[in-house]
Amino acid sequence: MTDFATLLQLDQGQPARTISIVKASDFEDWFSAQPEKRRAVVTANGFKAKAGETVVLPGEAPEDWSVAVGAATHPGVWDLAGAASRLPAGTYRLSEGAPGLAALGWLLAHDRFDRYLTKTDAMTSRILLSPEAAAIPEIVRQAEATALVRAMVNTPASDMGPEELEAEVHALAKRYDAKFSVIKGHALETGYPMIHAVGKAADKHRAPRLIELEWGNPANPRIALIGKGVVFDSGGLDIKPANGMRLMKKDMGGAAHVIGLAQMIMDARLPVRLHLLIPAVENAIAGNAMRPGDILHSRKGTSVEVDNTDAEGRLILADAITKAAEDQPDLLIDFATLTGAARVALGPDLPAMFTNDHEVASSLNAASVDVHDAVWRLPLWTRYDEMLKSEIADTMNSSESGFAGAITAALFLKKFVPEACKWVHLDTFAWRPASQPGRPKGGEALGMRAIWEYLKRAYPFPV
Repeated sequence: MTDFATLLQLDQGQPARTISIVKASDFEDWFSAQPEKRRAVVTANGFKAKAGETVVLPGEAPEDWSVAVGAATHPGVWDLAGAASRLPAGTYRLSEGAPGLAALGWLLAHDRFDRYLTKTDAMTSRILLSPEAAAIPEIVRQAEATALVRAMVNTPASDMGPEELEAEVHALAKRYDAKFSVIKGHALETGYPMIHAVGKAADKHRAPRLIELEWGNPANPRIALIGKGVVFDSGGLDIKPANGMRLMKKDMGGAAHVIGLAQMIMDARLPVRLHLLIPAVENAIAGNAMRPGDILHSRKGTSVEVDNTDAEGRLILADAITKAAEDQPDLLIDFATLTGAARVALGPDLPAMFTNDHEVASSLNAASVDVHDAVWRLPLWTRYDEMLKSEIADTMNSSESGFAGAITAALFLKKFVPEACKWVHLDTFAWRPASQPGRPKGGEALGMRAIWEYLKRAYPFPV
C-alpha cells in the first residue's frame, strides 16, 4: 500500500513549489493580475480555472516556476487530485493557507491497485506540505482507510473469500490488541441459522462464518459496526444474468467499509467500545442451496419465507444485527451493497441512508456535507411493510412487487433492530464506474468518511 505519511509533511520552510488555487468565478481578476508572460502561458494552455484544471506558470528564471489549479471551492477534497496526478516529482505548498481536506485528494491521487499487473510504472511521488501539524495524522488515517476499502473491493473473489475477510479482521485485531473470534461452517446452524442458510452451498470450499472483533474500554459507549460480507453473489438459485454477476466481487463492499471504519476508530483511539461483526458467505449454487419458498428461522426467532434467493444480504445482516443488539449498543451501523433499487434511485455516487432517529439523520447529513462525502436519506416508510407480508411465515425477505426495493430491504432489517436502539443503514454501491482525478474506476469508499466524521462528533475525545 502507498506510504501516505511520506506524501503529506509538515511545512517547516523547506524548499517547495507554490500552488495557487484559483476559483473559476475569480479567474478574470486573477488573470488580469498576472504578468504578460504568465498570461500568454495561461491562454496557450486554455486554462480557465475550471475544477481539476492545472497549469504550470513560468517565473523569472527557467527553474522558477509555480502552479495554478482551478477549483469550484477553496479547497474541496478533490481540487488538488488532478495536480497530484500530473505534476513532476517534487515538493509543493499552497500559496495561501492550509490544504485542509484537499490534502486527502492529493494523497489518494497516488493510490494504485496494481496487485495483478506484471508491468507497472514507477510511482511519481509528489510531496505536499501542510502548516497544520495536528491535521496530518487524521488525513493520512482517512487515506489509508479509503485505500484499504478500494483494494479489498477490487480484489477478485478468488482471492477475497470468507477466509481472507477473516484474515483482514484478525490482522486488525493483532495490530490494535483487540479481541477476535469467529464462528464458521455447521457451527452457525444453531446460533446464526440465516447466515448458514445463505452460505451452506459453498460450505465445502468456502465455509460461511461470522467474524467478530471487540475493542476499547467497556465503560465507553458501545457502538456496533456490521458489514455485509457476501464475497461473491451468483444470485443463488434465482441466478443473476451474466451482466448482473460481472461485478459481484464487490458484494463484500459493506464489510470492507466497516473494516476501514474500525481501523480509523482504533487508530485514533476514539473513546468508544467497538463491536465489529461481519457475516461472510458466498451465495453459491449447489444441491443444498436455499430455495425460493424455503422458510428460514433467524437468530431472533422470526421466521422468514425466501421470496428470492438473490435477496440474501439482508438475511445474513439480520442475524448479525440480532447478535449486536443483544449487547445493547448505543448506536448500531450497518454498511451493505444491498439493492440495485438504491442505485436506480440515487445513482452510483450517493449511498442511501436510512435511520430510525431524526437527530442522528440531521447530524449525519451535516457531517457528510462538511467532509464532502454525500449520503442521501430515504424513508423507512412503514406502510410498505405490507409488501413483505407472508401467508405462512412472519415475513418474506423481499417484495414480489418490485416497488421501493431499497426501502423494503431497509424495512426488513428494521424488524431485527430493537426500538430503543439508534440504527443507521447505508446501502452503498462501493464502486466507481468511471475514473476521475484521485478516484480511479473500481472499488470505492462511499459514505465511510461521513460516518467517521459523525462518530468523532458524537463521541468526542475528553477535553
